[in-house]
Amino acid sequence: MKTTHGLWAVAAAAATFFSGSAMAQKAGDWEVGAGWLGLYPQDSSQPLTFTAPRAAVVPGSGASVNNSSTLGLNLTYFVDSHWAVEGVLGIPPKFKLDGTGTLGQLGELGEARQWSPTLLAKYYFLDGEAALRPYVGLGATYVWYSNVKLTPSLQGGLAQQVGVPAAFSSTSGSIDSKFAPVFNVGVAYQFDKHWGMSFSVSYIPLKTTAKLTTTAFGTPVAASQASLKLDPIVPYLAVTYRF
Repeated sequence: MKTTHGLWAVAAAAATFFSGSAMAQKAGDWEVGAGWLGLYPQDSSQPLTFTAPRAAVVPGSGASVNNSSTLGLNLTYFVDSHWAVEGVLGIPPKFKLDGTGTLGQLGELGEARQWSPTLLAKYYFLDGEAALRPYVGLGATYVWYSNVKLTPSLQGGLAQQVGVPAAFSSTSGSIDSKFAPVFNVGVAYQFDKHWGMSFSVSYIPLKTTAKLTTTAFGTPVAASQASLKLDPIVPYLAVTYRF
């Protein structure tokens, strides 16, 4: 009999822990989070193409983008117990671009920092008092790049392609900014009234174009570009605080 009473006591405590109203997510709640944000491009590229002084394709050329990770930050507002609006921003991670195909011999081609603030509408399943709640989200991000730097090996290779001395030439680069949709799934767990944890995975269909300008003796002599398909998968593991 004592064992039976003990089991009922444990069950009652568990029920209180997992479904207590102290954990309820309700209209007007705010939640902040911080944690590990990964970016894993599922990348491919078109061949490097010269657009000036004449159109020409560098046969078999390509590039790949490495994985990266950073500190992610998020702020969530609960419209009601199921719907929420969330903004996510990571400290801009640094991506490196490596040559593939006929550009493989050049090794690393360059690097850039990616900015991609994201706004999501999220729907949480189960009751607002449940401790463990899966969710889905849909939103958009605006992606732009800063600190674009090209390696001497790429600059030398481009100078050779246009027939100018590498010592008297240089190449600068830029990457087009883009809006892109964001598809998100995840799960949140609430430890108590304030503290919790969440894990989500986002997919971002993203295409952009890297544009290069080569100058010799201070005068532009060639322009080239390469289309990049990035399509990153973005996992995010965060500790959260609700108030």
